[in-house]
Amino acid sequence: MRFVVTIDRDEDGVWVVECPAIPGCVSQGGTRGEALENVKDAIAACLAVRSERGMPLTVETQLVEVLA
Repeated sequence: MRFVVTIDRDEDGVWVVECPAIPGCVSQGGTRGEALENVKDAIAACLAVRSERGMPLTVETQLVEVLA
């Protein structure tokens, strides 16, 4: 499965990755590449937990660009 993720750097320089389609699915890493690798494990774990609990695996999201 393919998922869109967001990636940002926090105030301490740690890369934080979130998968908006899976509520609460967040990971991090010391480098951008490490964070992107780590989020793959987080996605798998979140999907497993949601499945075990009978929850919807994902929520609907849309990628929209806004000019501000």
